[in-house]
Amino acid sequence: MNQEMPNCYYRVSVKALVLDKTRTKFLLIKEENGLWELPGSGLDHGMATGEELKREIHEEMGLETTWIADKPSYFLTSRRTVDNSPSANIIYETKLKDLDFTPSDGCVELRLVSIGEAKELDLFENVKVFLEMFRPENHD
Repeated sequence: MNQEMPNCYYRVSVKALVLDKTRTKFLLIKEENGLWELPGSGLDHGMATGEELKREIHEEMGLETTWIADKPSYFLTSRRTVDNSPSANIIYETKLKDLDFTPSDGCVELRLVSIGEAKELDLFENVKVFLEMFRPENHD
């Protein structure tokens, strides 16, 4: 039975904020549909945020996560690009062993970008919201 969800329900996703050495650029992944996104996925009921991030990064990119912050760096809400439903993103600073990824449907390309470079890409709605919040100076 397919019921419409009340407006107070959000699809919760956990996302990785992977910064470069200067901590001014961050990792975006390009999905098969041509849109750019922060790495991560929807959080399934009962899953721990860190485990979900590690699993998704390995599954979609074949990369090894070496560290995830204990607390989120950002929390944002937006409308999902796919179906315009409400979405909440919990964003954790994350470190990866390397960026030697294996392409998949969920990640055909990855790129470290500045705010300005990101604004030139076709972005998911949540990334547009993130760009308004991201302050590299807060990640020293």
